[in-house]
Amino acid sequence: MKDSTESAQAQEDLHRPPASEIRGGPGTGRMTNVGVPMERSKDFGTTSRRLMRRMSQENALVVLVLLLALCSVTLVVIGPRILGHATDVVFDGLLRRNGQEGISFGKLHGILWLALLLYVISFALAYAQSYIMSGVVQRTMYQLRQDVEAKLHRLPLSYVDANSRGDLLSRVTNDIDNIAQSMQQSLSGLLTSLLTIVGVIVMMFIISPVLALIAMLMVPSSLITMKQIAARSKTRFIAQWTQTGKLNGLVEEAFTGHAIVKAFGRQQEVENRFAIINDELHDASFGAQFVSGAIQPAMMFIGNLNYVAIAVVGGVRVASGTMGLGDIQAFIQYSRLFTAPLTQTASMMNVLQSGIASAERVFELLDAQEQSPDADSRVDETSVKGRVEFIDVGFSYNKEMPLIQSLCLIAEPGTTVAIVGPTGAGKTTLVNLLMRFYELDKGSITLDGHDISKMPRNDLRSNIGMVLQDTWLFGGTIRENIAYGNPFATEAEIMDVARATFVDRFVHSLPEGYETILNDEGGSVSAGEKQLLTIARAFLANPTILILDEATSSVDTRTEVLIQRAMTALRSQRTSFVIAHRLSTIRDADVILMMEKGRIVEQGSHEELLAAHGAYYGLHQSQFAAPAQEII
Repeated sequence: MKDSTESAQAQEDLHRPPASEIRGGPGTGRMTNVGVPMERSKDFGTTSRRLMRRMSQENALVVLVLLLALCSVTLVVIGPRILGHATDVVFDGLLRRNGQEGISFGKLHGILWLALLLYVISFALAYAQSYIMSGVVQRTMYQLRQDVEAKLHRLPLSYVDANSRGDLLSRVTNDIDNIAQSMQQSLSGLLTSLLTIVGVIVMMFIISPVLALIAMLMVPSSLITMKQIAARSKTRFIAQWTQTGKLNGLVEEAFTGHAIVKAFGRQQEVENRFAIINDELHDASFGAQFVSGAIQPAMMFIGNLNYVAIAVVGGVRVASGTMGLGDIQAFIQYSRLFTAPLTQTASMMNVLQSGIASAERVFELLDAQEQSPDADSRVDETSVKGRVEFIDVGFSYNKEMPLIQSLCLIAEPGTTVAIVGPTGAGKTTLVNLLMRFYELDKGSITLDGHDISKMPRNDLRSNIGMVLQDTWLFGGTIRENIAYGNPFATEAEIMDVARATFVDRFVHSLPEGYETILNDEGGSVSAGEKQLLTIARAFLANPTILILDEATSSVDTRTEVLIQRAMTALRSQRTSFVIAHRLSTIRDADVILMMEKGRIVEQGSHEELLAAHGAYYGLHQSQFAAPAQEII
């Protein structure tokens, strides 16, 4: 699909609409328009609920996490109260109160051991809670990645054309990783903090309602502070991840065409564009981190004011005898314990904001309009003969710029149909419509009388082999790349195809032979050799219909002649569509279609079209017979 996209872009670029028009609104541009702002939603609540619903399969473990957190927090909250009793034992012993002759170390030791036991149990429960929550989050992210991967395969080619590939990659990798990290850091922390706040409030009111009301005064100010900072941090985090996507798009674009950038001396321009986007990312990231970093100092300032008020009022009450020293000590601990989870909640909300900003981008991808669903009808592959008919076909990338109009064509089984014409005539679009990479605007295309729009895409494409001008190889051995066309092919079949397509000739010159490792760009083989590999891959698939889109454009003339002979033999009993600019490669075609502006203006054999002295004759003369002329 990648190859067909790039080929279509190259040949029909004049007819393509702007990216925003393809998407139906303002949006990210194609790979060359990485600076266009992206669409983005700002519904924090809806996105959060949607993210939580994805954890619904883990409900039992989520409930267990809640119970563990509740027990752990309860034990932590009880701790200061017990230590307060220890203080009273020491204080009463020193003042010889309550009939004590001194400090009761036995009672003191019992209280301290109880406090230690509570804290140890609390730690164990918190550890178990964190461990279980980690599993819940990672399994949820695993499923999210699976859903995104499946979604990418259901998206129409127009969506891929309309979006920066680097930005799509960023959504699939960076954004999902950020969601996982933010959920891992925030969910467990938020749960513990909120339960701690509730437990501390209860204990403070039990000890002293007056001091508890004073402590409660910090809640409204804390909430207002958090709300103001969180509102500012969200917009900055969205901007941060948006700029990250743009930067990924630029890097992917620049390094995919690294040789071209160097050949035309455009390194400085790429560096300038990188510097601009990098500056924007720096500013967005700095703003996000600075604003989020302001939460903790602000909360600590409010907590310190609250601490001073409690210490003053509590000291007065102890001096007047209305409160015990252990109670005021416990209350001061609770006030600190109350401030810490509020600060942590604010910090975790900031982390969560970053995750939600990424989740919005991922859900935007998941909500993108999919290609039309496949029909339920199945096709018996053994009965496919290869008769292809285009019936009054109409299609355009942009409704205001028609490309193919009322096109009619019949390709009989076993015939070779060559398609020629100027750039932008609709040649590659024609075969993309046959592959159902795009859906028709009107008319129909049939295969052996069956409308392909009523056929499952996999059934249709399993009968079609495609070799494109833009080659694609994956990271693996040469043998694996050839076998990609038919995973069940035998070693003998792979060797036969390799010899027939002259792959065997250059493979033996490589040190590792067929076990030579290639990367996604081809590695140690030349452009022409890569093209031979893709031809071998297509032939190994043994398709009923063969599509060759400038399939020999990167090979030398001698090899091209040999491949043409091999193709002639291999095309027997196959319906073949050959797109070519070099007319020498399609002279033996059964039918040659001359296309201009999306229409077939001439069709016939090579000799018939030359004798007609029409558009094909003019194109032929421009390649073989016309003298050099100055173009005005």
